[in-house]
Amino acid sequence: MAGKILVIGATGNVGRPLVKALLARGEAVKAASRNGKPVDGAEGVVFDVADPMTFPNAFEDVDRAFVMLPSGYTEAKALLLPIIEAAATRGVKVVLQSVLGVDADDSIPYRQAEIALEKSGVRWVVLRPNWFTDNFVNYWKPGIDAAGVIAVPAADGKSSFIDARDIADSAAAALTTDRFDGKAFNLTGPEALGYAEAAALISEAIGKPVAYQAVDDDTFVGILVGAGVPEVYARFLASIFYPVREGWTAVVTDDVRTLTGHPARQVAAWVKENAAILKG
Repeated sequence: MAGKILVIGATGNVGRPLVKALLARGEAVKAASRNGKPVDGAEGVVFDVADPMTFPNAFEDVDRAFVMLPSGYTEAKALLLPIIEAAATRGVKVVLQSVLGVDADDSIPYRQAEIALEKSGVRWVVLRPNWFTDNFVNYWKPGIDAAGVIAVPAADGKSSFIDARDIADSAAAALTTDRFDGKAFNLTGPEALGYAEAAALISEAIGKPVAYQAVDDDTFVGILVGAGVPEVYARFLASIFYPVREGWTAVVTDDVRTLTGHPARQVAAWVKENAAILKG
């Protein structure tokens, strides 16, 4: 009999649809979060990525795990390695949510976590998503509301934004078959858009002007800190716009279809679906 699947970050943008997808497949799911409450009918379990004391109970009766670092954390290697070790000690298969492009340099902390997983001896799959389409609500909506502006340090760079539900669907596939074991997948949307193009789509959907304003890193950090984001995390977010400006996030792959059997969702469709939220 198959064991349970541990979903770390079960209340997040990827975790919640992943829990639903796994339950729909008849899997037994342990939904891990800091409050430990049940998620959409799945068993809840307390899990704090920064507190290894919460790991043993979370991994009990588990044979597969979706491992990711929730937003707000910057120490990828330091926080992920103990989780990977806890999984490896128990022979648990790991589907790791990493970040697009980290395989370009083995010194990148996320890449070092990937390498540790690859060498751990357990079955593994690595998912490297690009920028989330959902960021337009989760991060950039305050600027849209206040000034009709998306102000980020992306210059003219484009990104193949990915819907978090496509990441969840990809993770569900990786967790419920062994066909993808030992492989890494670069998850992107079906097209690369600049922030000006995305702003135009949002403007049309909500019926009011929304413009893209290219800013420098310090201005961007100041905006985030003013909105209540800790400066350390604000500077981390600023730093990851460098690959955008360099054109590295414009890559488009078909890996979502490879994993899920369906094409990745378009930004325009996501914007229409979320127009009420973006407008409200």
